[in-house]
Order: sequence, then C-alpha cells, then structure tokens
Amino acid sequence: MSLKHVLVIVFSCYFVTVFSQYNSEFLNFDKTGRSVSVNAEFEMGSNGIYNGLLNKFIFGGKINNNLKDASNNKMSSSSVVGANMNYDISAFFGRNSKYSYLIGFKDQRIFNSTFTKDFYQLMFYGNKPYLNETKQLGGTNINSLRFQELKFGFIYHKIDSTAKVGASISFIKGQDLFYVKTKTGSSLYTNSDGTELIFDSKFNMAFSDTSRKSNPLAFSGIGASADLFFETPYQSSIGKGSVLTVNANNLGFIHWFDHSVQYSSDSVFTFDGIHIDNLVDLKDSALAYINKDTLIQKLSNARRESFNINIPANLLIINKITVNQKLAVSAGFRYLFNSNFKPYLFSNVEYKLSKTIVGDLHIGYGGYSRLNVGLTFAYMNDNWYIKIGSNSLQGFIAPKKTFGQGLFFALARKFKN
Repeated sequence: MSLKHVLVIVFSCYFVTVFSQYNSEFLNFDKTGRSVSVNAEFEMGSNGIYNGLLNKFIFGGKINNNLKDASNNKMSSSSVVGANMNYDISAFFGRNSKYSYLIGFKDQRIFNSTFTKDFYQLMFYGNKPYLNETKQLGGTNINSLRFQELKFGFIYHKIDSTAKVGASISFIKGQDLFYVKTKTGSSLYTNSDGTELIFDSKFNMAFSDTSRKSNPLAFSGIGASADLFFETPYQSSIGKGSVLTVNANNLGFIHWFDHSVQYSSDSVFTFDGIHIDNLVDLKDSALAYINKDTLIQKLSNARRESFNINIPANLLIINKITVNQKLAVSAGFRYLFNSNFKPYLFSNVEYKLSKTIVGDLHIGYGGYSRLNVGLTFAYMNDNWYIKIGSNSLQGFIAPKKTFGQGLFFALARKFKN
C-alpha cells in the first residue's frame, strides 16, 4: 500500500456527504426562536493544495500532472489541510417567556493535517524523481476524528430584556480516530538506482478499535463536551445599535477504550536488495510480503490501551452593527483550538432584500485556507426559517486556482407561542 493510497483511504472514509458556518445551535435562535430544526455544515480548505486537487479525493477522477504541479509550485515548506462536517437535528422548547430548553443529536467529523512539501512530493510523485535524496517528513501530522453527541441545554433569552446566555452539555459516543505525528528527523532516503530505501521512522500513531470503525454504530469511546453562548446589545456611536456575540463549543474530550491501538517508533528501517522504482506504483511481486501490518510491526512498538484526546474547540466572536432598517455590517474572529486551524478574520454585510428574504456577503482570511468569499440567503416567516449559503464560494467557481470551499444549510419549523 503506497503513501498515496493511504491518503486516498483517509479522505474517502472521511467524506461521505458534502453539506459551514460555525457549528452552533445557539446562533440561529434569534431568527428561529422555539423550533425544531435540521442543520448541515461542511467546510474544507488548505493553504497549499488547490480545491481542484482536493475535489478528486471527494468526488473521484484522475489526478493529472497539471493538478499536482499547480499545488506543488504554490505551497511553502509546510502547509495545512483541514475539514469539518456535521449535521444535527435539534429543538428549542418550553413555556417560560424568559428561557427555553435545548435537546439535540449531532454527528461530527473533524479532519486536519500539517504536512511538509517533501511529504506532498513523495505522496503524489513517488520517490523516483528524488533518487539519491533525503526527503524530510518531520512535522507532518494527520488527525481524523468522528463522533456523535446527545446534547441538553438551555438559553436564557431575556436577561435585562435583551441579552441572551446559553449553555449545553453533550454526552459523546466516539466512533473513529486515526492519528499520526512524525517527529523531527523522520525522513526517507532513496539511493541513486532505487535498490535501497532508508526510512528513519520517528513517529507516534493511534487508532480507535479497528475492528469496528466502519460501523456507524461503533462505540469505541466515550466523552463529554460543553457549549457556551453569550449575546448582548450595546449602544454605539456608529449606526443604530450593536450586538456582541461570543460562542464557544466542542469544549471537551473523548476517552478511547482499551481496544484502541497506539504505535510509536524511533528507529531506522532499511529495504535493500529490491529494486523499488517508485513508491506510488509498487508492482514487483517480490514486494508482496511487505504488507502494512508486517511493516507496522517491524517499525513500531504496538500496544492496546485506553487514552484520552481533546476535541478541537471552536471560539467565535462577532460584533454586529445595524446601520439602518435594511443594512447591517459585522466583523468577527474565529479560532479552533487543538488543531492546525489558523486565526480567521472575517466581515459580513447583511442586506434585507424583502420582508422575508435577507442576503449576506462574507469575506474572510485564514482558517484552513486563505481568502474566502461567500454568500448566504435566508427566508423567514411566522412558521419557517430556511438558510442556505457558503463562506467559501470561490472553491466552486474556480477550483483550480483557489483554496477553501464550504456549504451550510438550516431548516427550522417554528413553534407557535
């Protein structure tokens, strides 16, 4: 199994559907009130790999040299790639005029990776172009996580008549974890005629229970998380009013059971006496005995044991200014802890197109990718709230020249008070 095949498997297992905004039930409450809703969010990006190449892992298709070369020529010595996808069904309900309860079920998938340019080149070009060279792998990591949660919470929506405070706690079922991190000094050398490979294997790796990972009902771990929400209007010298929103979610951990496997290695492994023309195209029958299980056993110290991991936590801060009855502008900051997500700065311009329809223009920079431009449209009446949009439309318009893409969708049926 080549390095390229490993990455294909990771992406293929991760992306089953493609339906981001900010992964919080509380943010829509101002528009939906007490309601039952279905929400879906997807975002993916990289600051080194163009969308056109990433799309091949999701939708399939041939990866040609033009796609590989475009990203290779653009990326720096170290780049990131990441994706978040979640969908949920949730409900706000209650009879008290000051607060409402929240209950919901959510499925989340989180993937992120930091990789060196040398790692990218080995992955997509193999080792044939780099004979008599040492490719540095240290500083590369991959973290793929899937879990489900049952959420209970409340929102106090009439503090001093206008402010809102919300909180929830989730009980988590861990389904799948794949983690690998290479240390400084990890490298791969190919001699001048391809008859010898030297792999300096400094890495840590962890899997959840591998016998159950393909089963969506797999119970490989247990954990808990919390969400916190605060929103308050305040007087400003600009516009007719301002609102400050602070939201933090996925503040928690997962305890993976003792059927999980951890590997660690700090040794040198040598293949010699076998002509290896290209790592991404291993066809020599003499290599049949080198399967992934044998290789891992030789390279690493494997052990089954339980362990804990922290979930990437999301922090969002938004300041919104109402200019007039139709126009509002906002500025915001977003960051994901325990991940490779870069600080994300953004601005939104919201315009009321009619009594029931609102449009929103989004411009941001950072995160997993670089520059992001998006549009959102929302429809709202006394009974329904519908929202569909993207914060990264550039990925669908010009995938071969842009970084980042995403979609989000919300449908809420309001309860009569």
